[in-house]
This record gives sequence, C-alpha cells and structure tokens, in this order.
Amino acid sequence: MAKIDLVRNLGVVAHIDAGKTTVSERFLFHAGKIHKVGEVHDGETEMDWMDQERERGITITAAATTFEWKKHEIHLIDTPGHVDFTIEVERSLRVLDGAVVVFCGVAGVQPQSETVWHQADKFKVPRLAFINKLDRVGASLPAVVADIRERLGANAVAIQLPIGSEDDFSGVIDLVRMKALMFSGDVTDTPEVVDIPGDLVAVAADARDGMIQALADLDDAIAVKYLDGQDLTAADLDAAIRKATIAVKMVPVLGGTALRNKGIHSLLDAVIAYLPSPADVPPVTGVDPRNTDEKLTRAPKNSEPFAALAFKIAMDEGRKVVFLRVFSGMLEAGAEILNVRTGKKERVARLFRIHANKRERLDKAVAGEIVAAAGLKDATTGDTVCDPKAPILLERIDTYEPVISQAIEADNAAAKERLDFALAKMVDEDPTFRVKDDPDTGQTLISGMGELHLEIIVDRMKREYGVQARAGKPQVVYRETVLGEGEGHAVFERSIPTSGKDQTIYGEASCKVRGRPRASGMDFKRAPSAGALLHDAIVQAAMQGLRDAASSGPDGYPLEDVEVTLTGLAMRDGASAEIGCRAAAAEAFRRAVQGAHPSRLEPIMAVEVVVDDEFLGAVIGDLNQRRGQVQNVGARGTKRLIAALVALRNMFGYSTRLRSLTEGRATFSMMFHAYDTLQAA
Repeated sequence: MAKIDLVRNLGVVAHIDAGKTTVSERFLFHAGKIHKVGEVHDGETEMDWMDQERERGITITAAATTFEWKKHEIHLIDTPGHVDFTIEVERSLRVLDGAVVVFCGVAGVQPQSETVWHQADKFKVPRLAFINKLDRVGASLPAVVADIRERLGANAVAIQLPIGSEDDFSGVIDLVRMKALMFSGDVTDTPEVVDIPGDLVAVAADARDGMIQALADLDDAIAVKYLDGQDLTAADLDAAIRKATIAVKMVPVLGGTALRNKGIHSLLDAVIAYLPSPADVPPVTGVDPRNTDEKLTRAPKNSEPFAALAFKIAMDEGRKVVFLRVFSGMLEAGAEILNVRTGKKERVARLFRIHANKRERLDKAVAGEIVAAAGLKDATTGDTVCDPKAPILLERIDTYEPVISQAIEADNAAAKERLDFALAKMVDEDPTFRVKDDPDTGQTLISGMGELHLEIIVDRMKREYGVQARAGKPQVVYRETVLGEGEGHAVFERSIPTSGKDQTIYGEASCKVRGRPRASGMDFKRAPSAGALLHDAIVQAAMQGLRDAASSGPDGYPLEDVEVTLTGLAMRDGASAEIGCRAAAAEAFRRAVQGAHPSRLEPIMAVEVVVDDEFLGAVIGDLNQRRGQVQNVGARGTKRLIAALVALRNMFGYSTRLRSLTEGRATFSMMFHAYDTLQAA
C-alpha cells in the first residue's frame, strides 16, 4: 500500500478509435502488470474483457486496474470512447484526480473528444494530452496542439517534439531536458536517451523557448528567471509544469504511437511527474444530510472519518459489486457503513482491488484508493457511503436522459421472469438505461442512449442471463413542452366508505404554466398566497401532484422546459386534504397544459461526416434530404469535414446509406445535441 503522495488515480479518455485502450494496454505491459501485449484488433486486450468489446473492438464499460510505475501506485480506469456509453466517462471522471486524453494525430479533436474534455472541465480534472498515431500519413503534433487550443479553448503546451514523421517517426525530443528519446530495439526496451540530432537543435530550442514563455505567463518564479536570462533547470520546469497542470491552467502535450510502443515510457513518467496525487487535490466537499445548509469537507487523510462515493455498479455472476472512491478515512472488510441516500446501515462483506474482470482480496482500503466492495445491496451509482458517526452527503453523479427506445418481448412466461430479472440487474448497473411498461400496449419498453447501447443490452441478456427475447425496431424517445401560457383549475372530491362513516377526500387547486427556453428544464414554484394558511404537508402534496403530472404530457411523454406555478390551494374542514390536493393539483396542471399550446420535442443530433472531396456533394445532398441543417464544411487532413444538426428520427439506417454513397470511404459520428420542437415530416 503506497503512501498517498505516491498514488495516482488516472483515467484514459478519448474519442472512439483514437487508441485509448491500446495506450492502457501498453501502460500495463511496460509496467510488468501483463506479460503479453493484447491488441484491440485481435480481440485480446486485458481491459476490454467483455465478449462484445473483443468482438467489436470497442470499449463498452469502464475497466479498472492497478499497477506500479517507478514506486508509484497507479489506479487506472480505461473508459469507452463511443457516445452511447458516455455515462461511463462521466462517473469515472467524477472520482479521478487526473486524466490522459488521447487524440489521433491525424483526426485531432473529434466530437467525443470535445465531450470528454468538457466533462473533465466540469470536474476540474488536471490532464495530459497524448497525440497518438504519429506514424500515420498526415499526422501532425503541432496541428493537433493548435486544434486543442482552438476547439477546446485549452492552454495546450507541447513538452515534446516528434523526430521524423510517418514511417520515419523514430523518437521524440524532451523539451524539458533537451534530450532525444529514440525508439529503437525491442518493444520492451526503454527509449535510448541521446543528444538531439544536429539538424533539429535550432527547432528544439525555439520550441523550448515557446514552452518556457507559456510557463512564465503562469509562474512568477519562471518569469523572473527567464527575464533575467538565468538558466532554467529541468527541476525548475518540472515543478512549474506540475503546478500549472494541477491548477488546470495548462495541458502538457506529449506524442507517440502506442501500437508500436513509442512514447509510452515518457507518458508514464509524465503521469507521475505532473498529475496530482489524492493529497494534491482540494478536500472533497459535501453537506450534512441532517442540515443541508451546513457544508462539510473531508481531507484525503486516513485519520479523517470514512467517506466514499459509489461511482459504478457491476454484476458478477448476478451479485452486485460496488466500485468506491475513498475520499477520506479507512474502510475495513466487515465494517458497517451508512448509505446516506437510504439512511440505512450496510455491512461491507468483502473488499477487492480490481484488474479488468479479475479480483484481488483486500483487508482494508485507505484514503485516495479506488476499490470494489461486495455486500452493499442497496447502493446505486452516485450514493455516498460514510462513517455512521460522521455523516456527509457528497454531490451525486449527473445522469443522462435516454433518446431512443424499443419494445422487448419474452418468448413465454418462464422467459418473462428471467427477462424481468435481467432488466432489473442492468438498470442497477447503468443509470442511462431505463425500463417501463407501456400502459396502452402492455409491452416492456427499454430506453437508452443509442442503437448500439440497446443492441449491447439485448446481446448481454442472451449471453449473461440466457434470456431469449425479441426486440422491436428502435423508436425515438420524445419529450413535450408548451409554447404559450395556460391556467388550470380543478376540484377533487371523493367519499370512501370506512367502518362507521364515510371518509371524504377533498382538494381544490389552481396553477399556471408557461414555456421556458430550450434546455432550461422544469421549474416548479408556489405563489406566496397559494396555501399560505395550510399545513406544509398539504402544500408539499400539491407540489408533488404537479411533478407527478409533468411526467406525462398530452401525448404521454415527459414534459420539459416548463415553468409551473401553484397559484391557489384550498381544503375543506373534516376532509382528508393531502390526497385531495395532490390529485387536484395534478388535474389542474393537465388542464393548464392543454390550454398552453402543447408541442412535442424531439432529439436533435450533432452529426460529423469525414469524407473524400469527390463524395462531398452527395453526402450534403443526403443530409439535406434528411432535413439536416449543415452548420459547417471544413477540412480534416486531406478529407472534408461536414458538421450538421439532424433529427434523430431521420438518422436511422444512415450508416448503410453513407457506405453506399461513398463506396465505404467515409466515417461519421453522432451525438445528442438538444431537444427541439418537432419538425414537419
């Protein structure tokens, strides 16, 4: 168990196919954790251990492992690059202290690169950039650095320069130490440290000067020495780079080609040199669950009360395993802890350190570690677990709303039981996966982030749970809103026979609704006069009635972007008011919505297509036929890049159509952009 300042909690994130899992595999190989290099294209990687991952050559679920590098303990999480599994990245970044963002040396910043970058920004995660595939035709480290600066608004600063290009890429220049690291010999060899080739000395000196100027803008000590003409040592520069990186004021950029084992050693060195340990990041903040106005902090020390965040749930042969980031204190196997969300105590049966799908038993976990726990039956993603004597509630992990759904049906009654069991387990694992029964058809509907997401779910049910089920065609998940304003009033009155005499239920409520800007969410409020003289429990029941009704609009879809105001509330003496006011408020809301010009919203996708120039017109024409709005046509290397916004319902079958239009010589990516009013067909 390493000292906390020798620990790194690291994520590797990227757009799909940038080489993220290959980088992770090389980390493990060169650190001696594995003894054979697994290749993504051969389906033999350690970190992509699921059958579907190996067959498809993509990462689907975040995989965790721990390895050592130069006496440092690195907890590594390899995350998915496909947009359908972006929640895996979100919940991983929430608990990591640093990240390596991998970019393709040819493609540069791609759509999912932007998504993961903004997720890292959200959690203020310090990061390094690794420009991969520098042996490819058209690869350029300086071009990608410029792309990162322009498209991501980041202060990307190259601390290496490549030696050679394409097939002649043979090393990198370390601008901190002004030495060349040459990649020669066997793949297991460390790079050979030599003097910089004579024809590159001047180029390297200019690049180093640019790096120092960037540091001088951020560090007064560097600025003083630079302006005074003093020599800056490698130790000076390392300290300044580390300080700026941890403060998220700079992103050091390194390069290589992971598939050929080039650049991995120096990238690992940079991880321990520049990214923070748990002791370098601010104490985690939360609130006292007994008084949410009182803020609390927990420093990353074993002496502090135990506090951890459950950031991932996985099923191991039907048993729940909870991944925890320990922010403070210590946790022993067998200890009793508090789940703050449920208010219940649970006992940790066992603790593990995870390596992909393998487990190593632990007696205890300490501050700063990432571990897995068995026995926490009620835990879900985002739960805070802590010392029962010192409760704290940490910020939960945001989730995403599904945009696509399909009906799923079991073959017979016995299979239906297995189907329901499997679906319940998968809902536990994946916060973006939803299941509900359609009240009109009686069908079971599953919803997720995209076609691939649901395809993987159905495939996993067959393989892991033996469920044979028929899946319908994917359907778009719509939302509803109002385009105007409306008012509603309702009275709810019922008499229920009870022993002795009838019980009257009565409530009267009024409300107003009006549309809000897109993506602003729902806003429930109460006018000061509404229920001012009534008990708070009655008012809260009415507010809950409004929220209940907002889950299903006139067309049966949840409402979005509506301001709802409870304007009136009344009860009758002797009557049961809570149930009556809740029901009356719900009906008043429905009537208000009907008079406020209800409208359906549909998911709009941001689509990027990379295509040869000769097919540009055909692809744009097809996007126009799909009622897409072309936002920009630019260049990506030698190809053209088309950016467009297209309604999801018009994108089904696009992959096949694009192959046909371009003779298979185009690629596209698609990610959720926003909900907007339904376009005419």
